[in-house]
Parts: sequence; C-alpha cells; structure tokens
Amino acid sequence: MPCKFRLLLQNAEQLVVVCQKEEEFLLKDGMQHVTVLEKASLVVGNDGFIKALGPTNDIHNQFCHEEFETVIDCTGKCVLPGFVDAHTHPVWAGDRVHEFAMKLAGASYMDIHQAGGGINFTVEHTEAATEEELFISFKQRLERMLRAGTTLVECKSGYGLKLETELKMLRVIAQAQKKLDIGISCTYCGAHSVPKGRTAEQAADDIIENHLPALAQLAIKGKIQVDNIDVFCEKGVFDLESTRRILLAGKAIGLQLNFHGDELNPMTAAELGAELGAQAVSHLEEISDAGITALATAKCSAVLLPTTAYILRLKQPRARDMLNAGVIVSLGSDFNPNAYCCSMPMVMHLACVNLNMSLNEALAAATINAAYSLGRSHTHGSLEVGKQGDVVIINAPRWEHVIYQFGGHQELIQFVCVKGKLVYMNEKILAL
Repeated sequence: MPCKFRLLLQNAEQLVVVCQKEEEFLLKDGMQHVTVLEKASLVVGNDGFIKALGPTNDIHNQFCHEEFETVIDCTGKCVLPGFVDAHTHPVWAGDRVHEFAMKLAGASYMDIHQAGGGINFTVEHTEAATEEELFISFKQRLERMLRAGTTLVECKSGYGLKLETELKMLRVIAQAQKKLDIGISCTYCGAHSVPKGRTAEQAADDIIENHLPALAQLAIKGKIQVDNIDVFCEKGVFDLESTRRILLAGKAIGLQLNFHGDELNPMTAAELGAELGAQAVSHLEEISDAGITALATAKCSAVLLPTTAYILRLKQPRARDMLNAGVIVSLGSDFNPNAYCCSMPMVMHLACVNLNMSLNEALAAATINAAYSLGRSHTHGSLEVGKQGDVVIINAPRWEHVIYQFGGHQELIQFVCVKGKLVYMNEKILAL
C-alpha cells in the first residue's frame, strides 16, 4: 500500500512561503513583506499537493505517526518555492555562439537579423532537424533549468514559422510535458518573425487562416496542449495591426495572450496588451508612461528579461517605475540562442543589480508573479496548503543566498522537488 504522504521537509532554518492568503500576485507593497517561517516543516501528500506547513514541533506532533516516501532533514537549510521562468525559447537547433562576437564588435540585434542571422538562422536549422534531435536538446536544456531550481517554465515555439515546423516544435513540447517532471506552459509563437518573401500582413493571414485552425484541431484530439499565443510586435517584424489580428484570433480559440512588446522600439504594445486583456507582455525596454499605466489598470503582468537587456546592451526595463505604478512585475530568463541563460537565480541577481529591484521583489517576481503571468498562480509560485509541492532546498541558513551568490547555484541548490517528488539531488553537496 503506497504511503499517504510523499514528502516531509523538516526543521528548515527558513521556509519561504512568499505569500499565504491565496494572493494571485503581489504588487510593490506586498513584495516588501515576503513571508518567511523560521524553524518550520512542510508536508506534501501523495497527490503532489501541499497538505501542511508550519512550526516544526506542530508538524511533528500532527504527523508523527504517518509514513512518508521521502524525508529530508533541512536543519541549517532554506526551503523556497520552485522558481517560475516566465519566458523562454528552448526548442531549437543550430548554434549562434558566433553572433556573440558580432554583438561585442558592435552589431545590433536588427543588424544581425537583417543579415540573415538571428531568428532566421535558427529557423533554417530547426526546420532541418528531426523531431527526435529537437527533443534531445530540449530535454537537456530543461534539465539544466531544473537543476537551477526552475520547476515551471514557459516554452515557446517560433523557430518554425512554416506550419509544419511550428507543429513539429509543439509536438516536441507536448512530448516533454508527458515525459519530464518539470512543469511546462506551452506558447505558440509562429509570429516570431516574418518569413522570407512575405509581408507581415501576409504572414498574419497565414497564421490566422491556417496555423491557428490546425492548432485548434490538434488540441481537440489531445495531440498538443497550447496555453498561450505570442507575437513579436516590433518595428520591421509584426506591426501593431498585424499583432492585434493574430492575438485576437488566438484569443478566439481560447489561448491566453502573452507576447513580446516595446523591446527595441516604442510600439505602444503595452497599451495594446492592456486593451486586449493580455495576461502578460514581455520585454518592455521601450514602454511609455501610458503603457505602464495601462498595464497596471488591466492587471496585465510585465515580464521583464534582464538577461536580454544585459546581453544586447539595451536600455534597462523601467522596473521601479512599473512597481511604483502598481504593475504586476514578473521575471523570465528569455533563454534562447541569443540569450543563453538557464538560471533564474542569475536572472534574479541581474534584476536586483541592473533593474534596482530588492531581493524580496526579485523573488516574488520569479515565483508568484511569474506564475500569474502564465495563469498558474492558483497552483504555483508560493508554498501554501493546496498548491503543488514544488520546492527548492538550498544549503544556506538564509534564503537570500540564492540571489546573492551570483553564478553559485550549482554549489548551493541541494534538492529540487516537483509535486513532492525528489527530481534533483546535488551529489557534490551531499559529499561534503
């Protein structure tokens, strides 16, 4: 007979709950008071959901006669919610390391794009790759993210552009959803670039008339599960009107709107997202004051990507202005061939140093708010009874070390659990 309870984490130095009143998200004031329990324990049931948490003595008295599949002594350690990466492009073939040298020499993102590099380079290699080749590399990337504490990740298509290649990418994501432990929110991003020989309007027509109906049929048959629709709304890519048309067509088949906007040029994309009821808009380096106000009013999350601004030497997103205005600020790694970062601890560090966010704000943005940006904050992003038992256990007496130790998560994260199942154990730490 299986155990009734899957996991007991006992006697943690700090149990970082984040929030405990079933909040969907935290705004600036709430982010200042991230909830932390001292000397606490946590119980996950056999169904993968949290059953109890609180002072170690109370949990011991309540569950002392129960059996657990896994018990971890967290003395001197901290327990945090699994991190949520709100924006990634992890399914692709080809290697763009050569473009890094071009960027260092002064080439801009659009310089490389217009010369046939960037997205177009990756599209060619992704089209040529087999489904199995794509899955193998995708799996390896997700496993790296998991080892860095990410337990829920948004994964986009978008290096296909043609329907058959986009569907190949979505099948790869669907395969990972079934086979891997990490949680995945799937995003269709066929409007990532305008295919060669087409205008933005023609590409939008193809997506609306052919791609989205095909996605809807495959979803009905259970072949794929797509949660969000994304468009790269940018000068020289998809203009505002094409973006609007594609997003509305995606919304009509039940997809959440979660798209790129105001990255390289001011496009009033934030205002469009607010108008259309988008769940989130990403990047926003060039957002306007009106766009900030619109996002706050619409409760549309701003997904900030400090890695991209860092690598492309862009203007930093206006995190402080957004927080002060009441915007729901989230974080993502923007993992892709152009910004190769698998680590949310490093993203949080960059958010603190470059975006002037506090430690508490960065943690909330990478947990409860990032979960909100994916429509998942009712199950992810905090340690509360009834939520999924996704946890990160670090070998340090204070939780802030996970952000403070820049690039040090490999020697800091000791365990990662998804639904109460131990999915990563750091042998190096255990050997000490």
